[in-house]
Amino acid sequence: MSETKNEVDASAEAAEIRQIRPELAFEDAPVVLSVNHVGKTFKLPTEQATGLKQAFINWTKGIKGYKTQEVLKDISFEVHQGEFFGIVGRNGGGKSTLLKIISQIYYPNKGSVNVKGKLVPFIELGVGFNPELTGRENVYLNGCLLGFTTEEIDAMYDDIVEFAELEEFMDQKLKNYSSGMQVRLAFSVAIKAQGDILVLDEVLAVGDEAFQRKCDDFFTEIRKDPTKTVILVTHDMGSVKKYCTRAMMIKEGEVAAIGDKETVADQYTLANLEAEKKIEDQKVKENAAKGLYPEGLNEQCPLLRTYAVSKPMLTSDDVFRFAVEYQYDEPGDFYLAISMNDIRRGGITYDTGAKVFRMKEHGHHTVEFEVPLNLFNSGEFRLFTSLRKPSPTDPNFTDMVAVATGDNACTFVIRNSKGDAYALLNHSAIQIAPAEGEQGIEVMKRYDPFAEDDSATGTEDVVPSASSASSDDEPNAKIGKKE
Repeated sequence: MSETKNEVDASAEAAEIRQIRPELAFEDAPVVLSVNHVGKTFKLPTEQATGLKQAFINWTKGIKGYKTQEVLKDISFEVHQGEFFGIVGRNGGGKSTLLKIISQIYYPNKGSVNVKGKLVPFIELGVGFNPELTGRENVYLNGCLLGFTTEEIDAMYDDIVEFAELEEFMDQKLKNYSSGMQVRLAFSVAIKAQGDILVLDEVLAVGDEAFQRKCDDFFTEIRKDPTKTVILVTHDMGSVKKYCTRAMMIKEGEVAAIGDKETVADQYTLANLEAEKKIEDQKVKENAAKGLYPEGLNEQCPLLRTYAVSKPMLTSDDVFRFAVEYQYDEPGDFYLAISMNDIRRGGITYDTGAKVFRMKEHGHHTVEFEVPLNLFNSGEFRLFTSLRKPSPTDPNFTDMVAVATGDNACTFVIRNSKGDAYALLNHSAIQIAPAEGEQGIEVMKRYDPFAEDDSATGTEDVVPSASSASSDDEPNAKIGKKE
């Protein structure tokens, strides 16, 4: 009895550690993937020899006809059994090349890769599939290439077809499938194959919304299996934070960061913002040198741009400060209108209206604004500014003179201090309050997940107060000019 109790206690303790510090939960688990000082170089052709004579001439002149590109440089890391390990990085950084080396599609020029267990890769659409064969035949073909016997494929065939939702199409040739159907079939083979290590490259955009929900359920379940290991390459930092236990960032073929998934994801997001800003600044300079007007601008307003004054990565406890620089010399009244776009969820999150900020100064000026972020959950947002003047036909309307979009817009990221959520607005800032009376306050109980006191985390009576609906002391989310 005591041994059973100890096992239960140990299991509960391991589960608690896995929940609070997932990176520590696998330290004692065996290493199933070891990458040791791996390097990979490709030869890129620069000269095209048109014949044997030209090839001989190139050789006598010492012209190689190619240049070398070092894609991976001294990559080393380990993955333990049961981990959900994320790999992130910008395009061209070497992520896919690394996965192909792990999957033994490529071989490294330097270093070694040791894999313990059966590895199942899902890297590129079409690898291991024949368009002239039926869906059924391709399942068996792909399974054989992955090292499974016919009996093993028989055992998992129904699960593969059911997950792919292609029961009616399995006897049709693959070339008649849409690209989405092909991806679903390939992905289903990969995740339903009874492998020990699952290697996935950019698969979270597979299929329609219903299929993505099914994939989400699969990832949620596989995280609970201590015998299954997943290596995921993705650009979606929400997925990294949701599924992964640890993460690694690759930059220009080298390990730039490895460890805590939150830290790595934020570092990747910040690197993207910095890279985008450099590109945008360079485009502005090039357009100015050529005498060209950027998109949305014109002779009346040759300059209008929005840029971050504070750091571009903030929490919901911060205030984001940004600046609008403009040049407008036309006579008469004019206004600045500001909109905020939600990049991840889509749509216009916030809009000031056309006539909120009436400007006094013509010419070349910069004005700073700030917006409290307490209302918002985690997300990536983009600020657009437009310059408007009163409509000559209707004083109640305005005409747009110019708009700062593309390179002249401003991107920033919010990380909610109380966790990520799908919804845009933060519940702790905007709470739905129960109504008074028998149908509301008298029968309601509330659970506060953010209460610091343990005694307050259970259900409690909701007590209405005059200040519960709103308070002048609470910051709001309206954009205001800096005093």
